[in-house]
Amino acid sequence: MATQIRPQPGILDIALYQGGQSQIEGQAEPLKLSSNENPFGPSPAAVAAMQGALTQAHRYPSTDHAALRAAIAEVYDLDADRIICGVGSDEIIHFLCQAYAGPGDEVLYTTHGFGMYRISALAAGATPVVAPERERMVDVDALLAMATDKTRLVFIANPANPTATLIPMADLARLAEGLPKVCLLILDGAYAEFTEGYDGGKSLVETRENVVMTRTFSKAYGLGGLRVGYGYAPKEIVDVLNRVRGPFNLSGIALAGAEAAVRDTDWVAECIRVNAEERARLTGGLRQLGIGCDDSHANFVLARFADEAEAVAVDAYLKAQGIIVRHPRSYGMPQCLRITVGRPEDNSRVLDALRSFKGAA
Repeated sequence: MATQIRPQPGILDIALYQGGQSQIEGQAEPLKLSSNENPFGPSPAAVAAMQGALTQAHRYPSTDHAALRAAIAEVYDLDADRIICGVGSDEIIHFLCQAYAGPGDEVLYTTHGFGMYRISALAAGATPVVAPERERMVDVDALLAMATDKTRLVFIANPANPTATLIPMADLARLAEGLPKVCLLILDGAYAEFTEGYDGGKSLVETRENVVMTRTFSKAYGLGGLRVGYGYAPKEIVDVLNRVRGPFNLSGIALAGAEAAVRDTDWVAECIRVNAEERARLTGGLRQLGIGCDDSHANFVLARFADEAEAVAVDAYLKAQGIIVRHPRSYGMPQCLRITVGRPEDNSRVLDALRSFKGAA
């Protein structure tokens, strides 16, 4: 007898999110450059704080995340009452869709937008809508043209993933101003720390009622395995999101590690400095080899090849050398490879392998 139990509309349309590959058969310790992780890992202060928190693992964690919110507010000059913490910025994205979109509503994002935008929209029963980009850049005019009275959320990753491109604040302000009044603009700042002089959207959040900023500890802070992120929004929106947030969504260990990490400003500043130097070297090396590469504003570069066949061949060659990068086929970029900026020796290894491939081709 066929079951009559059915999930909510939209759930079965969700394709499971695929993270970056981490293993190569036959390779004991491959060089993983597929997930845009900080190659230097977390701050030693964060590690010590997490170790200390283990002794309190029998206690329930804080429900209001007050200490972490205060630390974030202090370091980034934010209002702690307008911060909500989540299990990575992914959970904040999910809360936003759950609270503000549903059947009959639309969630708008761009061609190469983060996969969680579609997943969270469908999970809420809303309709995902994709706007075209222009030369791997977010096209504000295209987004404005496609926004309708059904649009409830617009997601923009800036810097973008997997392209690493950035649109200026003036364009973000124009987008926020031109959207329907019933619509929220969410600025996904997962890589904002790597862009000098960019506040991730803070100034727009503080001057408008329709803008939300999300940030994560997974990239610059090297805490991808801890799963901590946060949103910064008008107080009324934070109040709504806290109503759907689980009271113990972050563990005590996660809270302690993230608080110590955000306060260790010297560690993250040094990671960002090295990333900028190595990003420039990796970009220059790719271009010297005739491999297309836009200026990156993140901790990865997007290498463009002649076609998908060449990208697949390069990917296979790198894996044979024990190097894992990301083939962003699922993002509609089959002719590209996304390469995390690693340690200096990692990036030298990548460039040497690419030179060898080009020489053998």
